[in-house]
Amino acid sequence: MTDILLLLARNLALILVVMLALWALALRLKDVSFIDGVWGLGMVLLAGATFVQTDGDPLRKGLLTGLCAVWGIRLGVHLLRRWRAHGPDRRYQALLKSRANKGQGFAPASLMFVFLPQAVLLWLTCLPVQLGQVSAAPAVGWIGWAGAALAVFGIVFETVGDAQLSAFKRDPESKGKVLDTGLWRYTRHPNYFGDACVWWGLWLVAAETIPGLFAILGPIFLSFTLTKWSGAPTTEGGMHKSRPGYADYVARTSGFFPLPPKKAAR
Repeated sequence: MTDILLLLARNLALILVVMLALWALALRLKDVSFIDGVWGLGMVLLAGATFVQTDGDPLRKGLLTGLCAVWGIRLGVHLLRRWRAHGPDRRYQALLKSRANKGQGFAPASLMFVFLPQAVLLWLTCLPVQLGQVSAAPAVGWIGWAGAALAVFGIVFETVGDAQLSAFKRDPESKGKVLDTGLWRYTRHPNYFGDACVWWGLWLVAAETIPGLFAILGPIFLSFTLTKWSGAPTTEGGMHKSRPGYADYVARTSGFFPLPPKKAAR
């Protein structure tokens, strides 16, 4: 137990140091929006750091670290490219403006309300790939392989959804319209649904071990934030204002789990 707590403490210290360095970068840029791209890459860092610190089952360690790396690098690069292309994120601008109205400058507000919370929440969400690498037994069984399959499904689902959205935004004829084809026909948030599948899948890989079983807090928190906090709620708030047809899209399209679209009422 002591070894596990030390592992988690070292990993938390690592991500805090990284976030402090990124905070210093944000002060130079006067923009914190790149933090979204750091989210996935930070989890890859924690997965790799855990890999070199633990003596768990090599196959399970490889599955957890490898799947996390594929997911995190793909997502991190995608979000950083989006940030470079579109500039500051309005959500973070609104947050920091509200803190400025209360007398807090950019430096303390960005540290206390962006970088430090992100470090802790990233570390919490990443518990499956940390605790899942600790135990040498048992070997990966059918639950672990089912979890790996779910994680792969989530990576593919999210990647396809992001690609469809990027293509839609590049089309000049899409301006002011709502994407309601492809995966977006069945769920308003294929990217968030894919994320949830990845982390519930990684938890299943970890959950065949006793320490990994207790990592369930990670996917529970992620599911909450995607559906109730900073994911869908903030995205949809802006869409209702900028897309006239979005209310009709909401009425016929599932908010999270992919489902056949509802028929329009007559």
